Amino acid sequence: MTLKKLNEQDLTDLVEGAAIFSAGGGGDPQVGLNIVEKLIENHCAAQLVDPKDVPDDEIVINFACVGATAGAAYHSDAAVKTLKTLEDFLGKKTFAVIPVELGGFNTLAAVDVAARHGVPVVDADGAGRAVPEVHLKVYTLDGISLTPMVIADLDAQNIVLVKQTRDSRAAERVSRVLSAEWSNMVYTARRVLTGKQVKTSPVQNTLSMSIRIGQLLRKAVDPLTAILKETHGSMLFEGNVSRVQRETKGGFTWTTLGISGVRDVKGSMLELKAKNEFLVAKKNGKLAAIAPDIITTVKNDTCKSVSAEKIKKNDTLTVIAIPAPAKWRTSKGLELWKSVMQESGIKEDYVPFEQLAS
Repeated sequence: MTLKKLNEQDLTDLVEGAAIFSAGGGGDPQVGLNIVEKLIENHCAAQLVDPKDVPDDEIVINFACVGATAGAAYHSDAAVKTLKTLEDFLGKKTFAVIPVELGGFNTLAAVDVAARHGVPVVDADGAGRAVPEVHLKVYTLDGISLTPMVIADLDAQNIVLVKQTRDSRAAERVSRVLSAEWSNMVYTARRVLTGKQVKTSPVQNTLSMSIRIGQLLRKAVDPLTAILKETHGSMLFEGNVSRVQRETKGGFTWTTLGISGVRDVKGSMLELKAKNEFLVAKKNGKLAAIAPDIITTVKNDTCKSVSAEKIKKNDTLTVIAIPAPAKWRTSKGLELWKSVMQESGIKEDYVPFEQLAS
């Protein structure tokens, strides 16, 4: 088995690259960069393991923060304590940690917990993007239980062990209610995978892919063109933010943006709606992109992601769309997303953004 040691540049590229797949969620990349800085200061070795190198009889634990994206905080010791609590219940140490999603903060939280616990992080994740709800993972499609799950507040002063729920959606509600009660953010250790499951269920090799995207953002002469080519994405819109509505409630940050077009789209308007992550984009009232495809707002000059909760009126942004991982575009994947979308007030049926642009 070969472990790849992640140096400071790798980790920084991971933050910026994972944020491209965040759909405006996944936590503030600046928090991710702060995690990188502290890992380096504390001489904590972050190591990446390929899913195929995880022994079949070992276990891997998913780690993530859950809650509203606005005002996210993070404390390493409390996060590691959350993971150890689940290990104590299982009576077995995890071989590795795996991120539940891609995002500038949440992916790095899993890397941090793994490094401080002395285990590698798996080069894969549970969604291939950032997602608004705990049960909205490819594991649910494969019938892998979300429980047992440990939930802790930001200081790990309150810790809850959830041994079993009726289904993954019920586990989402438990974690969301506790998040809303505990400053809109909790740590979770959950979805215990076998080494055999790690090779097939999560979206594979997404951390190394994110590092490549981060490298392109840093090195490419035209980062937007380079990123769209690498991800098979498209530019949806370019403009100035003319309207921002935002509210944090129920463990989510809800954002609606109005963007007035410039240059080729001058005179047009794009509306984006987010439940932590952007779920739908409408150009002049017509559907332009919809989840599970990835809708991400980026800075015009650097192409770096701007989180939904950080966007302000008069910001100049480019909006891009990236195709969802293959599992999400299956009938089973779309059905899971459909219920989340409808509960979020979005009634449109899924159409791949490539078809909407044709």
